[in-house]
Amino acid sequence: MDPPPPPAIPREAWEGCSVLLDINDGDRLAFFRLTPAATVKIGNKTCSLQPLAGRPFGSLFSVGADGLVPCAAADAPSRDDSMQDGADGQAQDETRDNRSLVDNNTAQNLSSDDIEAMKRDGATGDEIVEALIANSSTFGKKTVFSQEKYKLKKQKKYAPKVLLRRPSTRSICETYFKKSPARIGFMRVDTLSLLLSMANIGPYSDVLVVDMVGGLIVGAVAERLGGTGYVCSTYLGTVPSSIDIIRMYNLSSDMVSRIVQVPLSELCSMQSSGNTPLVLNGSTEGEVVEPVVVQDEDAQASLAQAVDTADEKAQLSTEQTTEMEVSKPSLDVQDENSSFECKGGDGDSIASKSKPGKAPSPEKMKYWNEHGFSSLIVAAPGHEVESFVADLLPLLSYSAPFAIYHQYLEPLAKCMHTLQVSKRAIGLQLSEPWLREYQVLPSRTHPHMQMNAFGGYILSGIRIQSEQVSHQ
Repeated sequence: MDPPPPPAIPREAWEGCSVLLDINDGDRLAFFRLTPAATVKIGNKTCSLQPLAGRPFGSLFSVGADGLVPCAAADAPSRDDSMQDGADGQAQDETRDNRSLVDNNTAQNLSSDDIEAMKRDGATGDEIVEALIANSSTFGKKTVFSQEKYKLKKQKKYAPKVLLRRPSTRSICETYFKKSPARIGFMRVDTLSLLLSMANIGPYSDVLVVDMVGGLIVGAVAERLGGTGYVCSTYLGTVPSSIDIIRMYNLSSDMVSRIVQVPLSELCSMQSSGNTPLVLNGSTEGEVVEPVVVQDEDAQASLAQAVDTADEKAQLSTEQTTEMEVSKPSLDVQDENSSFECKGGDGDSIASKSKPGKAPSPEKMKYWNEHGFSSLIVAAPGHEVESFVADLLPLLSYSAPFAIYHQYLEPLAKCMHTLQVSKRAIGLQLSEPWLREYQVLPSRTHPHMQMNAFGGYILSGIRIQSEQVSHQ
């Protein structure tokens, strides 16, 4: 019998969920928790976020007298409204230029007092922008490109727009890279995409992750698994690495239950001790399970199903009743007085009541010890990866892919040389991601004036049994 399909991704915001607000086309990005008391300050105005509840992700809002007001489709700004193409397909007024314009602050007839008077009379931001255009003596002499830039500049000041976005792997990575890149190890979104692709992350995978970038990798893998398989986040020492960024994802309870944490020392000691499972901290089950001999693929699938069932029971028995403490990250996040529990429209829990990263059950540890993990992702920018990759590779199954990210080239080059000498992996490839964003507009398509030329490095390969290579 086929497993049930994963739950659909919600298309509308609900009270208690995490949202990403894009203010003025990327000028400001901020995460918020939709609670009754949540507010956002735009300019000098503080607006409640209650109008966002029940609205589809991708909705556009304007700042009105009563707060955030949904924009109708006809009122949404379009880049092509002021640039109508002629019959030959070329933009009009191409021969006009701005050489005769002098910026001496005398072109605008409206004073600041006049604008304040319009605000007191209840004029909307769009009305103020239209009045500024009508009272500008040089607006008609500008090119259509300059006119559009003028409108956009005034609109951002007097009629700001707010875009409701769903926190996804891409939007979260782009926001952190723009606001606080050091927290995610300066990892660009294209680099993160390559990591997931090179590690062959897919449904029903058991992924071993070393995440020292705040939980971005763990959340991305859990989102792609969609409530299937497991994400085992391992760490050095006795203190778990922070995975607080997972709070930004609106993961379902099933997805959160598939995220486990275990020290690397316990995984290594589990492997060296044979088939005797360890009693992990935080687990209530410590019975020693006799090793199971798998004869064929059907028996192996049955064993995997049995282990998953036992692991779910162990997680239910160890479920904590305390809610996850929500703390302010370095980003512009306002989620005071909010809990980690979120309810969807049908009453199902969208975000888990318990904190992700519990200890796996002994049955699951035993299964991973016998069969290994299906893939490995390492993102530890502040550590020498060569020192602990030797401990991580034996935990993988044979022919399992791995991908290692680092901000600098030298640590990955040393690790690649070590793997080549030890003949533990094949298909080793050291890549440097490269990304160029383009502005695509009529008659002015070109690369962005400001780009990020550095996206880190990725070492990828496939784990093999070294004895097989030595005999070839």
